[in-house]
Amino acid sequence: MTNFLLYDIVYYIGHNSQEWCEAMRLSTRGQYGTRVLLDLALHQGEEPILLKDIAQRQQITLPYLRHLITPLIAGGLLRSIRGARGGVLLVKPPEEIILREVIQLLEGKITLVECVNNPGVCNRSGLCVTRDVWGELDKVMNSVLESTTLQDLVERQKRKEQPEAGMYYI
Repeated sequence: MTNFLLYDIVYYIGHNSQEWCEAMRLSTRGQYGTRVLLDLALHQGEEPILLKDIAQRQQITLPYLRHLITPLIAGGLLRSIRGARGGVLLVKPPEEIILREVIQLLEGKITLVECVNNPGVCNRSGLCVTRDVWGELDKVMNSVLESTTLQDLVERQKRKEQPEAGMYYI
């Protein structure tokens, strides 16, 4: 099945089933946590980065930011340094941080519907063709997360910030 067809299926189902939309939605933990890591990668250097600076740049409240970094520290992606020159640092280089790992730390197990990974939850799993489609979508989603690094996001962000070529006015 082509990616185009999978995207059509996601679009159709997503616009015709409120329950599907809820299952597909990434929470703010995953969204903001990924933005925090991207911010750290964009501003990394010798010094730890202050949480208040990240919170300001990313427009995330400081209490929520503290809540987000806890699993990232526990998962070995960030290191926290206390004191006057304290803050947070990436533990690994951005090219070694895979989005799948980030989302799993922040969201838990990644799956669209439970029956894909646990067919025992539904007595129709063996005969259900929609489960097959959910499995294909699950593979595509996990493939994107597995093949995208924090460095990829850094490069995309830098491209977005560059002015378009040929946009000069006299």
